[in-house]
Amino acid sequence: MTDDDSRTLILDADNDDLQELSEYLDVLSSSTRLKILKAIERRPKDVRQISYEIETSYENTKKHLDKLMSIGVVRKEAGLSRPTAKGIHPVWKYSVVPGGLEAITRSLGLFSNLRLTLTDAVLAKKLAGVRGTLSGEFAGQPPAVILLGGAEDGKVFPLGHDSIDIGRADPDAPGRSGQGITLGEDYAAVTRVSRPHARLTRRRADGTWLIEDCGSTGGTFVNGTLLEPGTRRELHDGDLIELAKGAPGATFVFVVPGGVPVPDAA
Repeated sequence: MTDDDSRTLILDADNDDLQELSEYLDVLSSSTRLKILKAIERRPKDVRQISYEIETSYENTKKHLDKLMSIGVVRKEAGLSRPTAKGIHPVWKYSVVPGGLEAITRSLGLFSNLRLTLTDAVLAKKLAGVRGTLSGEFAGQPPAVILLGGAEDGKVFPLGHDSIDIGRADPDAPGRSGQGITLGEDYAAVTRVSRPHARLTRRRADGTWLIEDCGSTGGTFVNGTLLEPGTRRELHDGDLIELAKGAPGATFVFVVPGGVPVPDAA
């Protein structure tokens, strides 16, 4: 079995799911729509403001906004226009849904795990292209792990430090976690941060991320394979990390914007 074979976790996908994925990618494959997302990433704007900023017509901007709303990444709320000779009047203002960009990253990262079983080469190419374009438009985003399931499902943890511990909060020793990912008590199978369950480290030479188990009781699994305590394993875009098996544990997907390691800035 090759290393890539061991990373195949999602064995099948319903044809309807793949059709929806194709439609989702079609929405995100437009450079104009990505420019719109960037324009309203930090504050709401009306259609005229957006169309002026991205240098396209009002009608075209409105059509693109409707497409982005159809996949739940943009919302509109009533607001007031800028003052003009005719005064101030109500307008619709558009903004990125809170967590919307993170949700896109999560969705694309999860579907990327289909790369070895996806038989539709056109769809696979489209997925890779959208991920790369999105990364280019929103450059500077660090790799991240995204929590799947449980009370904090979908929470994104950007990897902003070279060494990051993962585990449960220790109520007897608050503040001892340092640079870490601290999970709530709902994830009962995960050992405490004061004795980390696992550790993520970045190899500065090439930006590659590695994971190791820190002697946990529940074990750390990458794509279903148990890690030996103290042994580091390289992580690849789309890898699934499990801290202990079963519902009380925690599962993450490792996501690299654009699907490539981020080299050391120094």
